[in-house]
Amino acid sequence: MQIYLLRHGIAEDARPGQADADRALTTEGVKRLREILKRARIAGVAPSLIVTSPYVRARQTAELAAEIMGYSEELAKSTKLTPMASPVDTWAEVRTLRNEPSLLLVGHEPHMGSFTGHLLATPELRVDFKKGAMVRIDLMDFGVQPRGVLKWMMAPKLAL
Repeated sequence: MQIYLLRHGIAEDARPGQADADRALTTEGVKRLREILKRARIAGVAPSLIVTSPYVRARQTAELAAEIMGYSEELAKSTKLTPMASPVDTWAEVRTLRNEPSLLLVGHEPHMGSFTGHLLATPELRVDFKKGAMVRIDLMDFGVQPRGVLKWMMAPKLAL
């Protein structure tokens, strides 16, 4: 299975009284994401399932990814992709999706960085997961402890 991890794009600052989960992408965030996602499509990213955090900015990122990558199915939502989610819990959910050839998981920091380390069997690894960054990790088995192979990471500055 190919797993693509994508951090949401640039989001608005929280307004007084606004919940973090309700922050939306900025115009600049959408513009940059479009360019990054076009590069990902050219690189062959074609997920069979897109799963997103329920937060507005992640959902908007997933919707944009679906549009650009020609994904026409309904987006799946998961609380296992929120900022403080447990990588162990996220892995347990991914294991239930093992029949999918490729997953695109859309979420937040610090979870995207820590989940990358978890998938690579190096939980102490720290990944600087910028907004709009994408990682591809390939997995061959779905045991209790993942052992993935890092294929590439696309940083926004390099993609743009």
